[in-house]
Amino acid sequence: MKTAATFLGVMLATAVSGCAYPYTPPALAPITAPAPRTTAAAVPASDVRAPVTILVSIDGFRPDYLDRGVTPNLNRLRAGGVFASMRPSFPSITFPNHWTLVTGLRPDRSGIVGNKMEDPARPGETFTMASDDPFWWSESSPIWVDAEKAGIRTATMFWPGANVAVGGTVKPDSHGAIDGGTRPEDWQQFNQQVSGTQRVNAVLDWMRRPAAIRPKLVTLYFDTVDSAGHADGPDSAGVTRAVADVDSAIGMLVDGLAALGQRANLVIVADHGMAATSSDRVVALDTIADKADYRTVETGPYATLFAVPGHEAALEARLLKRHDHLQCWRKGEIPARFHYGRNPRVPSYLCLADVGWRVDPSAPTKTFVGGMHGYDNMAPEMRALFLANGPAFARGKTLASFDNVAIEPLLRDLIGLPAEAGLDGTDAPFQKVMQR
Repeated sequence: MKTAATFLGVMLATAVSGCAYPYTPPALAPITAPAPRTTAAAVPASDVRAPVTILVSIDGFRPDYLDRGVTPNLNRLRAGGVFASMRPSFPSITFPNHWTLVTGLRPDRSGIVGNKMEDPARPGETFTMASDDPFWWSESSPIWVDAEKAGIRTATMFWPGANVAVGGTVKPDSHGAIDGGTRPEDWQQFNQQVSGTQRVNAVLDWMRRPAAIRPKLVTLYFDTVDSAGHADGPDSAGVTRAVADVDSAIGMLVDGLAALGQRANLVIVADHGMAATSSDRVVALDTIADKADYRTVETGPYATLFAVPGHEAALEARLLKRHDHLQCWRKGEIPARFHYGRNPRVPSYLCLADVGWRVDPSAPTKTFVGGMHGYDNMAPEMRALFLANGPAFARGKTLASFDNVAIEPLLRDLIGLPAEAGLDGTDAPFQKVMQR
């Protein structure tokens, strides 16, 4: 008899030689010692299944969270796989980066340019993180759409956009019914009340299916680390508890796969990092420009604005000057390194705060401390976790930082889809750590 963790390690070694949806932070259990590993009988070699690919997002998980002493499962996977500190795309927020991870396109090209946005083709409408009208999502195709069209079954245990029939349209006078479009074969509508344990069990239940209806590509999403980071800041005990809780869920996933004899290529990512903020570090937008001259779309680590028609000159005279802890640009003059500003959904002006500062509509009326992301995507605080482990990967490797547009090309390799031309990333960062 071997422990489940040891059994999974043997299987892998044989093969390789080696801001989140809107939610209220749930209560987290205190940090405890890792639970004893479950045991599982060895699976006969004749029953070993072909590997599946499981893409896991731990929203807001900075790579240095692995150094807090509460992640035995993730650190075990790191030691037996590939690790990197990954650069998010700008803006370094949840929906744009989750869509980049599965499309291989930066937000300016994917069409999901913010957690909140407008489109000149739909005047009077606003996209929010609850929007599932395919109009907003169909500028690009996520990997599960390409996989389903190629006959590769997919399933998503939460992922921004995974509930959307990409390419479809809302039927007139239908109360939201969709005509056409493609979704994963199995998908779940996001609900924060679904616990980490329930999410993992859903994935394991998919793995118990007969081969004909067992998904080959699965996504799994955890939100509590980001929630705790926003509420208390990245250095808080609350974040450490959330990190430990998610690590336990990852351990449950690994043990469950081992018990089923299901080999898996795990690709564990985050969408962005987190920086500490406080009420002492706020730039009030209404002290920089006259509120009569503009309207905002998003505020926080950055602000996006439109000028009130006829007030462009007055707004620019104040907005585009030098400011402490804040820099503003016309849409067409945003620095090229951000790869941002060409999409019609990007508002006319962008103001970006220094890391750890906020640009809010007005000065805070009460004190606070917390955390925020959305800053310069090159900032160390915005770095995101990348960890891969499974029969496709070498063991014990650390990669140089790379842009998150490389993840979709990697997933294509893992599930057998051909490379796609015209993406913003390639699988080049992984060439030396893949087992062919």
